[in-house]
Amino acid sequence: MTGVTVIIVLGGLALLAFLGYASYAIEAQVYMRTFCRKKTTEKVVALTFDDGPDSVQTPQVLDLLRKYQVTATFFCIGHQANSQPELVRQIVREGHLLGNHSYSHACTFPLYRLRRMKEDLRSCQRLLEGISQQPVTLFRPPFGVTNPTIAQAVKQLGYTSIGWNIRSLDTQILLADHVVDRIRKRLSPGSVILLHDRLPHSAEVLQKTLQLLQDEGYEVVSLTQLINDKI
Repeated sequence: MTGVTVIIVLGGLALLAFLGYASYAIEAQVYMRTFCRKKTTEKVVALTFDDGPDSVQTPQVLDLLRKYQVTATFFCIGHQANSQPELVRQIVREGHLLGNHSYSHACTFPLYRLRRMKEDLRSCQRLLEGISQQPVTLFRPPFGVTNPTIAQAVKQLGYTSIGWNIRSLDTQILLADHVVDRIRKRLSPGSVILLHDRLPHSAEVLQKTLQLLQDEGYEVVSLTQLINDKI
């Protein structure tokens, strides 16, 4: 293998590594502008939940949010919301925000062609708006994956893309204390925290996270407050 060939191969590998990073690191904002945290010195954070609503876990999450008197944003999967419309109404009734997390949440979603992707997103939007009677313009990409097609769909549909700067990894870490320890290490003013409301330990993780935030002197505010700088 010649020196030139080695350079070409290494360059190709570097390009592939960058494209992978660009797709899976939403906070890098390579393909599209995404709100991941607020630059502020105020000790405020926003809580977000993905993949619900879940008939068992979401009510427990809502109970805790009510107990601590804080609001959150729920990025709902369309087919989940379709089977739990009353939970969607409860989320809105209790002052929380809804976000579009796609209708299908299929593992192949990032590979959809633009037309199919937009129809999937519109289906989720129509469903959530029909249930809640409120506009739904916040969007979080399934799996946090971005690419040029997703960026184009978001722009054409007029969504505000939402990421995070604290990924709790609650879907991978089975012990609530370990999840909260990960959050503690990454906690900073203006953080957007990613959680899920479909896991067996969702309520335990949330309770311990809320206690952590309280102990550290943080205020939980709505996502729109962070975005609009009304803090």
